[in-house]
Amino acid sequence: MHTLIIGAGPAGLAIAGQLAHRKLPFTVLEASEHSGVAWRNHYDRLHLHTVKEHSALPHFPFPADYPTYVSRLQFVDYLERYAEHFDIKPFFNQKVIGIRQNPAIKTWEVQTETDRFTADRVVVATGYNRVPNQPQLPGQRDFRGIVWHSVDYRNGAPFRNENVLIVGMGNTGAELALDLLEHQAKPFISVRGPVNIVRRDTFGKPTQPTAIFLSKFPNWFFDFMAGLSQRLTVGDLSAYGLGKPKHSSSFDTRRGKIPVIDVGTLDQIKAGNITVLPGIERINRKTVTFTDGRELPFDAIILATGYRPGLSTVLGDTVSEKVLNERGYPKKLWFSEPDLRGLYFLGFTIPITGVLYHLNLDSEKLAKHIAENNFVST
Repeated sequence: MHTLIIGAGPAGLAIAGQLAHRKLPFTVLEASEHSGVAWRNHYDRLHLHTVKEHSALPHFPFPADYPTYVSRLQFVDYLERYAEHFDIKPFFNQKVIGIRQNPAIKTWEVQTETDRFTADRVVVATGYNRVPNQPQLPGQRDFRGIVWHSVDYRNGAPFRNENVLIVGMGNTGAELALDLLEHQAKPFISVRGPVNIVRRDTFGKPTQPTAIFLSKFPNWFFDFMAGLSQRLTVGDLSAYGLGKPKHSSSFDTRRGKIPVIDVGTLDQIKAGNITVLPGIERINRKTVTFTDGRELPFDAIILATGYRPGLSTVLGDTVSEKVLNERGYPKKLWFSEPDLRGLYFLGFTIPITGVLYHLNLDSEKLAKHIAENNFVST
């Protein structure tokens, strides 16, 4: 009847809070020394891109004095309060290296670097962005300047007056460019294809509540309205090197391509303060050659190339083939097959309506399913 939760970030705490609310037993394992460790280590200027009313974890709202868009440090403080409120006490420094089912008694065995845990069910909540994706670009080893992945970036202070190339324009790349500019660096962004951009605020109001409202309609209508909003608020960005997406942001999101939630980068690109460049042909000792033939000097390169969930290494090949899609993310929240019964996944989707908003919805579904299937292993 016991549930083992892997990960003490927002997803792990959300399902722990749901189970605590229902007075169901659970244990939380966390690889690091703290809950919410990813948020503790994100870049300084980060704020939630979603409004606080739709971003709190289950059964525990944000403090009333928090701003509409909660800062990184405020969110870390909130996670600590959440754990205290529900008496969630993770076992820290328990990095999971293997998850296997015991077929004889249908329990799950979770092996960490130091211990082994057994439970009737396991909720994997290790996060959508767990393992940095660090591609080796052509000629990268020849470069004499700094090459960082965005996971190592805190703020733009070390790059004052320097030319910095950001590789990739997702939400992180777009915001790091803005942060570099605010620290008097000279930011450039390398973009290989069209970028879908959504304003965080539209006509002076947060966009997220509208997206949540539209998500209740059929996909074709949501796509039509999202496309119309983008044309009115963003427009055709081909002249700025950002291309023209074929589909609306909502359409692309359903296929795993996350739009950029713009917090000011676009205006700086249009003003000429942030330069958009095409894909990289080759990195040289002190310069970078781009696919359009241009060669420009840079002092540093920041790889905003995203993350991977890294689940296959802990699940093993057999289970991974059954539960993960081609991108390495779980296909569903849980599975009904006997050899997968009791294995759950939470926090591995990035819907346009907001990650934290959906953590509430999905953790509610998981908790309800666990309560209804509160079996005892035999």
